[in-house]
Amino acid sequence: MPESSSDATTPSLWRRAVRATLLWFDTSAAAVDDGDLDRIDWLRVVPFIALHLACLTVFWVGFSWFALWTAVALYAVRMFAITGFYHRYFAHKAFKTSRPVQFAFAVVGAASVQRGPLWWAAHHRHHHRHADTEHDVHSPRHGFFRSHMGWFLTRRGFGTNFDSIKDIARFPELRLLDRFDILVPALLAVGLYALGSWLEAAHPGLGTTGPQLLVWGFFVSTIVLFHATVTINSLAHRWGTRRFATRDDSRNNAFLALITFGEGWHNNHHHFPGSARQGFAWYELDLTYLGLRAMALLGLVRDLKPVPADMRTARPESA
Repeated sequence: MPESSSDATTPSLWRRAVRATLLWFDTSAAAVDDGDLDRIDWLRVVPFIALHLACLTVFWVGFSWFALWTAVALYAVRMFAITGFYHRYFAHKAFKTSRPVQFAFAVVGAASVQRGPLWWAAHHRHHHRHADTEHDVHSPRHGFFRSHMGWFLTRRGFGTNFDSIKDIARFPELRLLDRFDILVPALLAVGLYALGSWLEAAHPGLGTTGPQLLVWGFFVSTIVLFHATVTINSLAHRWGTRRFATRDDSRNNAFLALITFGEGWHNNHHHFPGSARQGFAWYELDLTYLGLRAMALLGLVRDLKPVPADMRTARPESA
């Protein structure tokens, strides 16, 4: 008796579900399969959706100033790790540092739930090679949703081109962070819950609890951090000013620069990506660069690449 189409489909669905579940914990569990690589892989992105839904539990866990400031602090620390290290160090090698500092900030960046440093750097290098062309997966020319987060949810977006990051892929500790990219966020979440539970018993005057600190410090802070970061893909190639006539649609946007610690000076960055500084003018606040300067004074980083004098001159669009 021939096998029915529903019977044939069931094992395939089960295999996809098992593969997606394994990939939540181990990104090397299976290779990206054939088919439409630009289709959203809904099974794999269930945890990403759950992170957003978990933010709604603020109405059950309540509010405390301690929980709010914990969320703000974790936003700031992790944003600096993303902008200073995931972006300017791992993707662009705009300065040098030691292997322990490199690993420490890779861990902090991994706590942002924006995958590992190798994945992040590989995709960003691809973006600069193909900015705002058909090969740029998060160009707003493909639509707002696609550029903001749709690309991130696809099977193509899940993959990592290791050929483009051979300089940093040689570090086994970075490969480990990439492979088990859920580990650091999970430890942060557990740590926040444990801290909140202890504070509830030891310092009740702070008004916080384990669930409250978990929701505000991890879920809310992480989701705000994610959406602030990806505005550079979706908004900084649409709204702002263009000091330089780059081959892409990059813009300088002061508001985005404020919430992303300097990344909003995006037209500057695309004009000269190799600099550790993205706010070229004195009035362009670049908190990440100021943080890197402070680290340089402490001897934690060195050789911050400057913007060459001849690259600072505005080059307007041709008439």
